[in-house]
Amino acid sequence: MSGIIRRDISEEWAHAGIVKAGDYCFLSYCVGNIGGTVEEQVNGAFDEMERRLALFGLTLENVVHMDCLFRDVWNIPTMEKVIKERFHGCFPARKSIQTNFAHVGGEMGLQFQADAIAYCGE
Repeated sequence: MSGIIRRDISEEWAHAGIVKAGDYCFLSYCVGNIGGTVEEQVNGAFDEMERRLALFGLTLENVVHMDCLFRDVWNIPTMEKVIKERFHGCFPARKSIQTNFAHVGGEMGLQFQADAIAYCGE
């Protein structure tokens, strides 16, 4: 297990924010600006993703795959707008899923979450 590095650990949630294994980093539960508009939450999630990637010297351009979770999947165009602004043409493969988040705030709370895989090899 020495080749696996876990960072951004939450003992409370039993959760690693980012795990490096070989040439890949795995990120989960990237959220931000909870309670804000969908666009604010998408930007907040990508801000959190950037913060975690930086722990390994990476950027959003290293992201090769994302799972994007929405309370309302019809907000995909908002996410696509933000991706165009922030990923500088280095678009990851992705899928979008609609879900009812089990999170404080109910329908007015969490609207967007992203999980990702980033390439961190040479």
